[in-house]
Amino acid sequence: MSVAAIPDVSLVDNSEQRTPLILVLDCSGSMSGEPIAQLNAGLKLLEQELKGDVIAAKRVRVLLIEYGDMDNAAITGDWCDAMDFSAPELSANGTTPTGAAVELALQEIEDEKARFRQAGVAYTRPWLFLMSDGNPTDAWEAVAERCRDAEQQNKVAVFPIGVGNADMAVLGQFSRNGERGVKRLQGLQFKELFMWLSASMRVVSNSTPGGQVQLPSTDSWSHVTV
Repeated sequence: MSVAAIPDVSLVDNSEQRTPLILVLDCSGSMSGEPIAQLNAGLKLLEQELKGDVIAAKRVRVLLIEYGDMDNAAITGDWCDAMDFSAPELSANGTTPTGAAVELALQEIEDEKARFRQAGVAYTRPWLFLMSDGNPTDAWEAVAERCRDAEQQNKVAVFPIGVGNADMAVLGQFSRNGERGVKRLQGLQFKELFMWLSASMRVVSNSTPGGQVQLPSTDSWSHVTV
């Protein structure tokens, strides 16, 4: 049975248009201690903010992919509407398999869009939110090219975020805008980052599919990288 043939009860019960948000989060060993603690706090804030907005709660679809351990990228939970999203408690260890994580994310996005089409649910362009604090420890160049191509074809909007000593040039390879498309987190301002993300999701979830939107400023949490 194909992915598209598997019915999703939430898409039957709620026919509102959707904005898919896939969070691809670095949980390698270098994120241990305060960074992973602040990331977890930020995810809790994202959950609260999305659930607190009556439109975003019904329209934003969330999926989380964590990558770390021994070159392992894994889906945490299932795609769900923001009203049903429960922020997980992530832990940090291992390596940084960025390539595998993004490859998994791109496939999940296409599978979710197939479910939307089957259910007759309209959707805005999915967001791929990629966070890393280091260098990939697996093959990533071909996946980065696929990611750029998908963004060029308006299949996805990619938001690479560098934390700490992240290689901004490498992260830029996942965006059609190159290094100009990457933001670097100031210190550990994960809460400010996720406040921005929730505000952006509120804007996008209220937009018309294919339309243009003005996103909030990133000045509260990001450095200019170039």
